[in-house]
Amino acid sequence: MTATSRGPAERPARAVTKGLSDGIRRTTLASGLRVITEAIPGSRSASLGVWVGIGSRDETPAMSGASHFLEHLLFKGTHKRTALQISAEIEAVGGETNAFTTKEYTCYYARVLDTDLPLAVDVLCDAVADSILEPADVEVERGVILEEIAMHEDEPSDEVHDIFTETIFGAHPLGRLISGTEESITPMTRTQINGFYRRRYTAPHIVVAAAGNLEHATVVRLVRKALAGSALDSSAADPAGPRAGSKRVPHQKPHTVVRNRDTEQAHVVLGGVGIGRRDERRFALGVLNNVLGGGMSSRLFQEIREKRGLAYSVYSYASQYADAGLFGVYAGCAPGKVEEVLDLTRTELSRVASKGLTAEEISRGKGMVKGSYVLGLEDSGSRMSRLAKSELLYGDLMSVDELLGRVDAVTADDIDAIAAELLSQPMSLAVVGPFDEAAFS
Repeated sequence: MTATSRGPAERPARAVTKGLSDGIRRTTLASGLRVITEAIPGSRSASLGVWVGIGSRDETPAMSGASHFLEHLLFKGTHKRTALQISAEIEAVGGETNAFTTKEYTCYYARVLDTDLPLAVDVLCDAVADSILEPADVEVERGVILEEIAMHEDEPSDEVHDIFTETIFGAHPLGRLISGTEESITPMTRTQINGFYRRRYTAPHIVVAAAGNLEHATVVRLVRKALAGSALDSSAADPAGPRAGSKRVPHQKPHTVVRNRDTEQAHVVLGGVGIGRRDERRFALGVLNNVLGGGMSSRLFQEIREKRGLAYSVYSYASQYADAGLFGVYAGCAPGKVEEVLDLTRTELSRVASKGLTAEEISRGKGMVKGSYVLGLEDSGSRMSRLAKSELLYGDLMSVDELLGRVDAVTADDIDAIAAELLSQPMSLAVVGPFDEAAFS
């Protein structure tokens, strides 16, 4: 592991550059903003991301959805470009740009030909650092977001996951919708959003990551130029470390929530609390998750779909945050088959919790984890994301070989311990379908 921890003596009066591993370098600007790149010789593309360590969990209840609202607005125009120019300049060279918001960070990214990376840097940095947030644009995007919320509610396979998350975390920010709700988005003012923007989008919380056919020094120079004179060209500061979170995120007692919908298919998620992303047991959980419900060879898929044909889609998953997590099993099936599907799921979870996995399953699970990770680094976009997430969320960059070694080091005892803890706990249930609450009492 190549550590990137920083002591007081490292407060940069000027830019500080370090080599992290072959082809990967990081420069910390005096403002605290970090630029991290990976050179991929022979590639003719380049991916760029401006990652901000601010997400929906940083919002008050009244500002729920502000991060996502802001994500929309930053593409609506700056002092230098109109909304059309922001999109047209990238599309004119065959590139693509987009953004997404999570509970703990927001990313603005572009993928272009290597020769067009200077343009991508200028456009994205301009959008993130110098957006105008015109009142008229706020109203237009408010309507778009309200439609997005309504559309999401019409997708029960998505809605059930949000309901499940709320059953775990309740009113805690991790339990709220990233998009906000109609009740929070409708009254939100331009002044409130702009205040959130200027308070939260500061240089120490930003990582600019790039991967592809590039030179690190050139990218740093381009970022400096693009941000010169902007709000992110600020006085000297330390970069923000990885989010520490609270000592203990409160969670609700296990319970059932049923959302009555006139659907042809029922959607259920059964599960409970999980572990945080810095928990050393995350490697064992990754193996366990793949064997339990991570693919067509998984236990749940084989038992519920292959052998009995009870569901088209069934899988398990783990969501991890700085200081908390959840673990769940999703299934979509005919309403009349829900009870059987839930019974089979509970039986399988109990079996794994008490008896663990076989040696063959553990070997297969490790292969699935390692393969998905390495194959996921085949393009510049995934490599760019790896750099940014390592820096922003962990504060260090684990080499591919070290990560694979950590997976190989997982033992049967490690898996037994995490399975016994997570799979034998009392669980919550979220249901979307043609039912009332009493149906699952």
